[in-house]
Amino acid sequence: MTNSPFSEGVVPARLSAEALAENFSDLHPRLDDHEALVAADRCYFCHDAPCMTACPTDIDIPLFIRQIATGTPEAAARTILSQNILGGMCARVCPTETLCEEVCVREVAEGKPVTIGQLQRYATDRLMEKGDHPFTRAAATGKTVAVVGAGPAGLACAHRLAMHGHDVVIHEAREKSGGLNEFGIAAYKSVDGFAQAEVDWLLQIGGITVETGSVLGKTITLDGLRDAYDAVFLSIGLGGVNALGLDGEDKSGVLDAVDFIAELRQADDLTKLGVGRDVVVIGGGMTAIDAAVQSKLLGALNVTLVYRRGRDRMNASQFEQDLAASKGVRIITNASPKAIHGNGAVREIDFEYTGDDLKPTGQTVRIPADQVLKAIGQSLESDGLPELEGQKIKVTDTGRTSVDGVWAGGDCASGGDDLTVTAVAEGRDAAEDIHAALSA
Repeated sequence: MTNSPFSEGVVPARLSAEALAENFSDLHPRLDDHEALVAADRCYFCHDAPCMTACPTDIDIPLFIRQIATGTPEAAARTILSQNILGGMCARVCPTETLCEEVCVREVAEGKPVTIGQLQRYATDRLMEKGDHPFTRAAATGKTVAVVGAGPAGLACAHRLAMHGHDVVIHEAREKSGGLNEFGIAAYKSVDGFAQAEVDWLLQIGGITVETGSVLGKTITLDGLRDAYDAVFLSIGLGGVNALGLDGEDKSGVLDAVDFIAELRQADDLTKLGVGRDVVVIGGGMTAIDAAVQSKLLGALNVTLVYRRGRDRMNASQFEQDLAASKGVRIITNASPKAIHGNGAVREIDFEYTGDDLKPTGQTVRIPADQVLKAIGQSLESDGLPELEGQKIKVTDTGRTSVDGVWAGGDCASGGDDLTVTAVAEGRDAAEDIHAALSA
């Protein structure tokens, strides 16, 4: 973290180990066999299924649900994984309520969709627990591809390239693969080390080598990769964290939410994690919600999430907003941070209320805070990249960049939403284009 979490008021073990284990248990436990059959039976198996159109990875949802309904969940898993190799994690973290389930005919007619996400998890978990890997490599092509970043886009790209017979080397800056799946989502969404288990399962395809501690711009360069490999895929994510730009931002107890979440996800003992009594989270996206909810689950007495726009402009889905409220998180909207107070350590933070146009109203509120978590967006961090579009790498529909032989996808690339499922789709599609280019 940028600052030590153990500033004044931030202490570990606010709750017992037993209470923490309960708080961080699986948010949506897996369906049992009977529950899966009942859920699958609600599907109309639409011919022109709107759920398929809403899925960024184009999974044949009616087919895999029919396969569950007929007692062949392993076949259902193969249907899912052929389009989304990280289907297990996506079943856990996808905002299905704003994608496939939002347009489900049952949702439109009755207000209660088929539980597509839970059915997807049921099927993929069944297959993975058997240890099966339903895909095999094609004959070796003799081509090698560098994938920079072992997050969802990089892993999806590497797997599809390996299926086509190419050899892939993933260069990962951190000590573990997985990207945001491993370091950036709430612990209660991915329990029992699932993120790493999924990576290990994915690598069973063969032909993929992972080199950790390999950092673009430090230990490796784009020019060097272009010389050493037949193609390069960049999936470096967004490593920089936007600053508030306020005096006092460097006070003890003011942290980046992504660092807070990463430390929590890697903790072996949650009782050793420090959390404040009065926590303020600034932001309105999924990271903000995850940080706020987990602060509450760690034992913070008061957790307030503050967003500069209205609720309807929050990037976090309504489900996530409701989850936060159900855990006791107070949400304040239309308020921007103005000043951080405290002698060395943060004690209070001032906000000014704004209109829908972000113009200040002159009304202010001061909130007690011994821990402030910043979740106001991330930025691309690296020199020597291909042409940018805004603050991301400019790419075509198939991920091609302005540099010959270099593709990009995931959060670092322009285009789709910053979602795991979107990153998987971009990595998969770029791999197909890379394969076509290498086969020409």
